Amino acid sequence: MEITEFVETLRLDGALLADAAEEAGPDARIPACPDWQMRDLVTHIGRVHRWATEVVIEGVEQPSRPPAAPELTDEELVPWLRDAHHRLVVALHSAPQDLTAWTFLPASSPLAFWARRQAHETSVHRVDAQQAAGASLTPLPSAFAADGIDELLTDIHALERSRLRTDRPRTLRVRATDTPGADWTVHLSDAPPRAVRTTAPAAGADLQVPGAAVDCTIEGPAEELYLALWNRLPWDSVKISGDDTLPELWRERSGI
Repeated sequence: MEITEFVETLRLDGALLADAAEEAGPDARIPACPDWQMRDLVTHIGRVHRWATEVVIEGVEQPSRPPAAPELTDEELVPWLRDAHHRLVVALHSAPQDLTAWTFLPASSPLAFWARRQAHETSVHRVDAQQAAGASLTPLPSAFAADGIDELLTDIHALERSRLRTDRPRTLRVRATDTPGADWTVHLSDAPPRAVRTTAPAAGADLQVPGAAVDCTIEGPAEELYLALWNRLPWDSVKISGDDTLPELWRERSGI
């Protein structure tokens, strides 16, 4: 996906998140994060947006963390979030293609990293806000959802902090049924997961069925798969075959 596509998704989902937060009210519970109310979600995403804006605008090159939130009344929370979101969208639109800045996941460029990461951060939390408000979920493009699965499997869970581990090595296949090429094999062990993208065999090579040796396969439309892997939808939204303990392992240990 292009940087402009990520920024546009960020723009749309940030506005939807704020709308749902306003509709639900600050006391609404966040289903996927039982310890959070809406004010916690709004504070979190507002801090993250301001942090990302600072990194992009100032070209911060050292690791940093989101700033503390100011003391805000419940009435001030959503306008504060809208302002943070607007500033981030403008910063990403205006940033030079050769931006130099710190990143914490692999990317083709710092600008590509921040646009992609903030788009997915915002989309997942937009789902949280809409679920808390009891609203229908706004659909996500399958290409964007498949990209988010790729980021989660190959980048985020490759970090040392991932708790998705098992004493007995096992293999999980993840496949988006509506997106060509959106197919991954995830090797689970007592180390951080290692995910590889499944590729078609080279011309003349023996045909191998992807996932033939895996312990479990999880598949479904990219959007449902994306949200299930982020623990925002139940597993019954996708198809599971093989060792059914692996989805439960995911549910218990994949929280970021």
